[in-house]
Amino acid sequence: MTKHMICALLMSGLITAAALARADGNAAAGRKEAETCMGCHAIEGYFNVYPSYHVPRIGGQQAGYVASALKAYRDGGRKHDTMHANASNLSDDMIADIAAYVSSQGK
Repeated sequence: MTKHMICALLMSGLITAAALARADGNAAAGRKEAETCMGCHAIEGYFNVYPSYHVPRIGGQQAGYVASALKAYRDGGRKHDTMHANASNLSDDMIADIAAYVSSQGK
């Protein structure tokens, strides 16, 4: 995709800068950082008891989406107490590494 195409898509609102922020992270480093994530998000059919909700599997998810979601949980843009607690101390580099690792995992 050319710079011109990316600019046009950004201006049209079809994609966001966060979606483009395909984590240039280090998947190997992200593996250790993502251990807590995978404890819930890698279990088939896992759900939380209180409040009751399905926990989505995230393996194979696009890195840009994972990074954007983690930043939103960290910064309070997305409301979920457990996710906020897990993301609150993550740096942008750590988030990029986690996103790179998660995206490298199969669905």
